Amino acid sequence: MTNKYSTSGKQMLLGLHLGNGYGSQPGAWRMPGVDPESYTSFDARVKQAQAAERGKFQFIFLPDGPGAIMSDIGTESPGFNLDVMMTLAAVARETSRIGLVATGSTTFNEPFNLARQFKALDIMSHGRAGWNAITSSGEDVAANYGRKIPSSEDRYGRAHEVIQLIQALWGSWGKDAWVHDQQSGQFAKKNQILPINLQGKYVGSRGPLYIPPSEQGQPIIFHAGGSPNAHELAGRFANAVIGAAFSIEDARAQRNAFREAAKRYGRDPDEIKYIPGLMTTIAKDRRTALDRRIQLTGHTFRQRVSYLQQMLGTPLDVNRLDEPLSKDQLADARPSRYDPRSVNALRIAKQGWSLKDILAHGVIDYHPVIVGPGIEAADHMQQWFEAGAADGFWISADVNADGIDAFADEVVPILQARGLFHQDYEGKTLREHLGAPDQYGIDPRVTNN
Repeated sequence: MTNKYSTSGKQMLLGLHLGNGYGSQPGAWRMPGVDPESYTSFDARVKQAQAAERGKFQFIFLPDGPGAIMSDIGTESPGFNLDVMMTLAAVARETSRIGLVATGSTTFNEPFNLARQFKALDIMSHGRAGWNAITSSGEDVAANYGRKIPSSEDRYGRAHEVIQLIQALWGSWGKDAWVHDQQSGQFAKKNQILPINLQGKYVGSRGPLYIPPSEQGQPIIFHAGGSPNAHELAGRFANAVIGAAFSIEDARAQRNAFREAAKRYGRDPDEIKYIPGLMTTIAKDRRTALDRRIQLTGHTFRQRVSYLQQMLGTPLDVNRLDEPLSKDQLADARPSRYDPRSVNALRIAKQGWSLKDILAHGVIDYHPVIVGPGIEAADHMQQWFEAGAADGFWISADVNADGIDAFADEVVPILQARGLFHQDYEGKTLREHLGAPDQYGIDPRVTNN
């Protein structure tokens, strides 16, 4: 158990993942106390964002998969919001400090539209908007646009152009151009609102964008990914990276890769924050938390046993969910070199938990999982943070209706007591929350690389 006060003086960042409104776990929509219509309720998203703001989270993060429908739509909600920009517009009007970050694909959106939407949100929220600029990679998404997924070279080539073009549009309304002087009749300085006239291989725009700067100037750029292409894109443009890692070693390597990429573009590596995911089921003790996860996801266990069998390399009996692995099974088990989650899965199995309890620990989930009291989440986060593996975490609660409050009430106070997380917002904008440098328009360092 970790309980020492942080001596580094640094404090971590916290983001909240808000997907379909129910939570990160299958079955969340059926839990007692959950409104089954939350999928279409903007009021529910507002309430969830307010819970995160009460917990002093720096931002909420809305992923997006334009038009993607889950294969199990018969029994589960799609994983995304109805529309990320409409959702954040609703949240912006009912919150005052928390940052508002949403995904917008550079592959299937026109730059002028993205520039207008995100800067309008930035104005509406008084400087709290962030754009998670990513490429799309799924053929199911491409099919909704009547297209095929472009090659990686073309997707990332377009992404580099789109971000530069959008930042040029954001800066095309001069910082001091808006006069709005009723006495003189001058609304704006026309010579400071100018076309950008940019044309690249993939995209172009005349401009200008007819929106003045927000309190933070313009939105913050986020990126999500871990490939070499992602390192270059984020290193060139991003102030924050939404990541996925299952060990301190992997997370530290990813963080360092992004920091090195930033240096190659003449940036201070501290300008880019690496924020890996963490999934949580917070309860008074491990047994209570596991029972909650079983209630949530037990209907998937029979299907998941076959995958766990591949991860551990030993036969598992789906009819023995209530039994731990035998000595022979544990002796034969080997973590798969193809799945970074398998090391943790084997560690949990060796502790003597039943097969269904092993699965309830979230060993097949898409981020590390904390199933237990708040101090276990705080210990995990402190260990990663102080090891240089993360600048913060984006949290996926199992059930939003009460899981966000559980994190705010049980984990945040521990982090604050250890000096690892701020007591309150010191600034009003997302740029201030992240400690990102001032920028308006294109970063001049980017145009020189």
